[in-house]
Amino acid sequence: MKPVSEPVPEPSLGSASQGTWRTSLTSLAQRYPLPIAGVLLAVWILLYNTIEPLSRWLTTQMLGLSLDTHLGSAVQFFLYDVPKVLLLLTLIVFIVGIIRTFFTPARTRQLLAGKSESIGNVLAAMLGTVTPFCSCSAVPLFIGFVTAGIPLGVTFSFLIAAPMINEVALVLLWGLFGWQIALLYLVTGLTIAIVAGWIIGRLKLERYVEEWVYAIPATGHADPDAPLTWRERVQAGWDAVGEIVGKVWPFVMIGIGIGALIHGYVPEDFMASFMGKDAWWSVPLAVLMGIPMYTNAAGIIPIVEALMGKGAALGTVLAFMMAVIALSLPEMIILRKVLKPRLIAIFVAIVGTGILFVGYLFNLVI
Repeated sequence: MKPVSEPVPEPSLGSASQGTWRTSLTSLAQRYPLPIAGVLLAVWILLYNTIEPLSRWLTTQMLGLSLDTHLGSAVQFFLYDVPKVLLLLTLIVFIVGIIRTFFTPARTRQLLAGKSESIGNVLAAMLGTVTPFCSCSAVPLFIGFVTAGIPLGVTFSFLIAAPMINEVALVLLWGLFGWQIALLYLVTGLTIAIVAGWIIGRLKLERYVEEWVYAIPATGHADPDAPLTWRERVQAGWDAVGEIVGKVWPFVMIGIGIGALIHGYVPEDFMASFMGKDAWWSVPLAVLMGIPMYTNAAGIIPIVEALMGKGAALGTVLAFMMAVIALSLPEMIILRKVLKPRLIAIFVAIVGTGILFVGYLFNLVI
């Protein structure tokens, strides 16, 4: 007697077609990266220009909410900001993903090594704005720079600028507040990184670096990477979108969700009372509030937008944002592996003073 065989389930047409669609799109993007990028840019522009009216239509017509109510205002803020921020993020990460192919860690060390300290501070801060490094890479970067013979102050200029002035922060500030605010953020962030690194260099604090760092033998500084074609660079841009946007979108959603609650439910007078220009203690309070937080620019800038919309002063809000990004407690814990507590304290004091200065300056002139 023959055993009864189990029926073989038929493959799902939907999953098969979905896999084929994804494979085809990936293949096209790899084969024709520049034309595909041009088509997607046109689609991006079309989508970006329809976000605002679409968010209003969804809120009022589909959900039946009035924009004059707390809930309706919060929902419309969320539906508008989520696609707007993600579209801005996708575009800029793609562009910077291409730029980053010119600035590998080895090449960055090569550019900084052998420069005079003052020029090195400026160059390091500028390189920090376009290189793909965050607090999680602080320790290997620090070790690589020190073993390459780069001065301590120059190294700190880079380590300050890399997380504080990043492409995400700049593009979101530009998209949400205009190019003037983005430019002011860029200039002040660069100034803090340059001046703080220069001061640390003048103080001769090398003795507060853990001894084992200097015991690591120096390796060659030649860039081992072979030259890339433009097709490979565009592909690197696609890869950056998948990797970075794939990681930060939860922070975007959380940040915008918090911002929507602030936008819809927090009274303007309440926010202005302790984050406005009239409260002299608002800037140091904002810095202290920002240090223990752990998020990135994609998560914090929607909150910044909502705080400003409720009457918070620009300088106070920027001080809060810079403290979250550049002085986060997790980064200090990571740096403790290579720095002694006294140097970490000096680093926090110098950068914190610069952030306070920026906060008071913006509140005074804007």
